[in-house]
Amino acid sequence: MRSALLALLLVVVGVIMTLLLHQQIHEANLQAYSLKRGSIRANKSYRADEQLAMDTNPSEMTTSSSCVPQKKFVFIKTHKTGGCTAINIFQRFAIYHKLKVLMPVGQGALGGPSPPREEDYVHTPDEKYDALMHHLGYNKTWLLTKFPPETPYISILREPYSHLKSQMNYFRLPNFLGIRSSNPIKTFLKDPWKYRNKSEAFFVHANLSWDGTRNPMAFDMGWPAEKADYEEEAHTYISKLDTEFTLVMILEHLDESVVMLRRLMCWEVKDVILYSRIENQRHYSYKSYVATPKERENHRRWSAVDYMLYETFNKSLWRKIDAQGPDFYEELRYFRTIRENISRHCARTMKECKNETLDIAASKWSPQFVVDHTYCSYITAWKVYELDVVMRGREYTREELGHSLLNQKTNLRLMKKGLPTFVNRRDFDAAGIRVPHKAPLRRPESLEDIIHKTLKASMFLA
Repeated sequence: MRSALLALLLVVVGVIMTLLLHQQIHEANLQAYSLKRGSIRANKSYRADEQLAMDTNPSEMTTSSSCVPQKKFVFIKTHKTGGCTAINIFQRFAIYHKLKVLMPVGQGALGGPSPPREEDYVHTPDEKYDALMHHLGYNKTWLLTKFPPETPYISILREPYSHLKSQMNYFRLPNFLGIRSSNPIKTFLKDPWKYRNKSEAFFVHANLSWDGTRNPMAFDMGWPAEKADYEEEAHTYISKLDTEFTLVMILEHLDESVVMLRRLMCWEVKDVILYSRIENQRHYSYKSYVATPKERENHRRWSAVDYMLYETFNKSLWRKIDAQGPDFYEELRYFRTIRENISRHCARTMKECKNETLDIAASKWSPQFVVDHTYCSYITAWKVYELDVVMRGREYTREELGHSLLNQKTNLRLMKKGLPTFVNRRDFDAAGIRVPHKAPLRRPESLEDIIHKTLKASMFLA
């Protein structure tokens, strides 16, 4: 009996000793693992700080071999949202990768809220295209006839109040609304509903209504102007858009949007660099006006669908960013530094007409690349049509310029004078309002400038 108890005691002691030994080993492993993780964190921080001065192993690059660059896309270019800045990325990508772009026959927009007419865009033999980037109201049904269902859809939006001020200035809406005050924004926002019968313009040539003050961004994204008060239905529509668009960039967070674009499209950093030019040079008296809380509230109620649209996609952008992890912000810092370096180099190169190159070393997010004179000429292009000419491979002919669509700005001026509105320049000419043809130039006047001068000379405009 005593010997049995002694044996049992020895077994218990052995088990306890074994457990203690395992505990010591486990704690030692945890300590070693913790030290290892601390070392990794330290190394990551070091790499983030020193990234610009160090080469990175290609196997560590974010754009890995498993990431396939997207060679098809649709960019819905909305009005007065930074679209003319963002389109430079898509134009350059199309040029460098020789994409088949669905382009307008004439200069400027591809279409309005309705799909373009057959004679107003350049056709391919199979009616299939790689990219679209010119102004066109979002119409998924028509776009599916030109692009595969898996094509990424991209757009850009802007904070609605800031957008309203830009719209007011660019489209000369105070004149159209009959507002004569020194601060038309303040006057308008005191009671937007007062101008409802004036702000909603009906374009007979297109059989549609457009309101430059009420939900204009939603209009570009396919929401009818006459449904401004259908907020519940609009909410459903915007939720659907959120599932259809790969990315909607936000002008107020353009750098973050561009880095996210690069990641989602699996493009290289050189593909998404934007030139750091001087801020928008359009100055007007109410550009910096800060609305009162009451004026802001009036605008939010007046343009409720635009606010709903903007807030939905602003949240969507930050959800995507949060899902990327802290590495996203390392790339954001890298992107900003590289953009400034390239912008300074290209500003000097273009000003002094030099053919110098700038070597950009490989990094965690990009292979090595060279910034040459051609690259600089592309990213510094001031007008959209400059790179359109490069994509086309030639200048516009007179006949092609006749297909250039008249935008809302020009048609609003015609409406203000009691004149009919027109689809394009050819129809405008046919109506007897003559626009002098000019020989194609590298930097021709825009169509709207030519028409404005002609109308003014004909005493149609004050």
